[in-house]
Amino acid sequence: MTARLLPWLFVAFMAVLPLWMHDQYILYVLTSTGIFIIAAMSLNLLLGYTGQLSLGHVAFFGIGAYTSALLSLGFDLDLGGAEPFVLDPQPVWIAFLGGILMAAVFGWLIGRLAFRVRGAYFVIVTISFAQVMRMVALNWVDLTEGPMALNNIPPLTVWWPGEGFVPLYSKEHYYLLVLAVGVLSYVIIHRLVQSRVGRALIALRENESLARSVGINVTRYLVIATVVSAGMAGAAGGLYTHYIRIVDPDIFMFIYTVTMVIMVITGGKGTLAGPVVGGLLFGFLPEVLRDVARPEVQWIIYGAVMIVIIFFLPQGIVPAVGKLFSRKKKHPRHDARTPTAPRITEGASS
Repeated sequence: MTARLLPWLFVAFMAVLPLWMHDQYILYVLTSTGIFIIAAMSLNLLLGYTGQLSLGHVAFFGIGAYTSALLSLGFDLDLGGAEPFVLDPQPVWIAFLGGILMAAVFGWLIGRLAFRVRGAYFVIVTISFAQVMRMVALNWVDLTEGPMALNNIPPLTVWWPGEGFVPLYSKEHYYLLVLAVGVLSYVIIHRLVQSRVGRALIALRENESLARSVGINVTRYLVIATVVSAGMAGAAGGLYTHYIRIVDPDIFMFIYTVTMVIMVITGGKGTLAGPVVGGLLFGFLPEVLRDVARPEVQWIIYGAVMIVIIFFLPQGIVPAVGKLFSRKKKHPRHDARTPTAPRITEGASS
């Protein structure tokens, strides 16, 4: 019972944190970390539950960010005809949902194509896809503004009684929004993993040949996981772009995928809480080191901490903590009501 309540106690603590935490910079770091935790959770659905390493996952993050930004700003596009295609600015939540949908569509396309290969070939396909998206964002200047970036992106809004839709300019309000999306993402992954789809994904991860032999459609279930994962990463990208209010091709940088992988691996891949724990650790570690070490030393410490965790806790922090608590059940307690054999002492007569 305690294990089930622990995640909700954590959520309750994080929800009331803005009531006493008035440091705007800390709230900014928490919000940014929360956005990348959502992206890491989406990657964990692939890496942790299907065993497929996607090193181009940042592509879905960037697609969600750019789509949401473009729909909320509006754009005109010359398609070679007499009249250019003009799209007026859309409401921010419509734009946000459009970013999720676009990322999910690309997830479906990549899933159908990439899952025909395995291992290193799949990794190469995903990396190439991310680089292609970056080059499109960089060179399609008429649509994306290229290196000049899309700016003045409107913030997300929330409906408030008596006031209607209010823009979320406050860091406290945006922090709570990111927390709500993170909790929703956690619940979706939990329900998916506990369903028949989740059991099929785990079976594929453990033994794909055996899963095929019992009739599991490998490509179908992997594509389902990719679509959900991509859509969730697109949601994280949409939150990011409406929070920062500017987006450029650097959002497709490989370092963002590496950050997600680090969060998943160190926290514990294939666990629900792993990306959260890993994300909080490596989201705040650079901020803790900022005041005590130079930038080059920070990266050395950052890498050293990651190596130590992987070396001593190869399965991640969350599985290691789970094993620590399970050791309490080493020996059953002796029951005084259980009859024991008579003790034979030296010199007793037979």
